[in-house]
Amino acid sequence: MSEPNKPQMPRRLSLSTTPEVEAGVYADFVSVWHQPHLFVLDFSVHTNPPQVMEVEGQKVVNVPARMVARVRIRPEQIFEIMKALNQQLTRWEKEQGKQQRHEEPPAPPQPPES
Repeated sequence: MSEPNKPQMPRRLSLSTTPEVEAGVYADFVSVWHQPHLFVLDFSVHTNPPQVMEVEGQKVVNVPARMVARVRIRPEQIFEIMKALNQQLTRWEKEQGKQQRHEEPPAPPQPPES
């Protein structure tokens, strides 16, 4: 156990992984939700084009997707992740130039009412 006033030695993380995990996965979007003691990030890919369908008497656009990864994170880590994402985005924008944000594509046209 460390003493309260004693400076801690710097840490260096030496991370290793399997080739399958190192290759990574592609995701079209991420869903973020939380429970009392953790945040969950569900990364997903579209599996088919969106389709208009009726749910409980209301027309909705259904976007078929498959989850490719679920990451569970302690709440304390979320702040560090947000800072890291902001730093990397700032660096990326300096290298690539500011990019236009892509808005959600428009919903497919609604079929005429019968």
